[in-house]
Amino acid sequence: MEDFDPDIDFEVRQHVAALQIDPAKYQHLIDLRRTTQHLPRAVLAGSIGAMLGALSWLGITAFTTFQVGAMAIVIGFSIGGVVRLAGKGIDRSFGLTAVILTLAASAAGTLLSGCWMIAMGSEEAAFADVLNSLTPGLITQIYREVLTPMNLAYYGVAAAAAYWLGIQRIRRHEMAMCALEKSQ
Repeated sequence: MEDFDPDIDFEVRQHVAALQIDPAKYQHLIDLRRTTQHLPRAVLAGSIGAMLGALSWLGITAFTTFQVGAMAIVIGFSIGGVVRLAGKGIDRSFGLTAVILTLAASAAGTLLSGCWMIAMGSEEAAFADVLNSLTPGLITQIYREVLTPMNLAYYGVAAAAAYWLGIQRIRRHEMAMCALEKSQ
């Protein structure tokens, strides 16, 4: 089993061992799958998903007048799925890409929602004015006010979901095609 790529998850390696898979056939399958994966396409699609997710978070906040931290989980599932579909990747880099984009979208959604809440609480500042007046100090203050341990837990669940969904798995029927020939 040492010949297998460490990027392939442990569960798949267990199934390979249990099914008595021909290592050469399995490695050929992995190499074939890697020819179809495309990280730049995954990054592009995931980035678009991240922007839409942050804007959706802002929209939910504007509609409900609440900062909904659970939006991070929705964003994590969405970006993970988009990265998997667009990138068709089986390597860890696709999962990590989904995690980074999910955390960036969640941070942006939190910040935009915080700005919206400031604008709604102020009679003289519009949302655009709050965005234009953002400084590192104000950003830090917004995050201090908005981020709670529960929100950070949502971020963690979102990151885990994005990682898991961002990587395409080798399916059992694909592994079965790599089974050793039975000797008679």
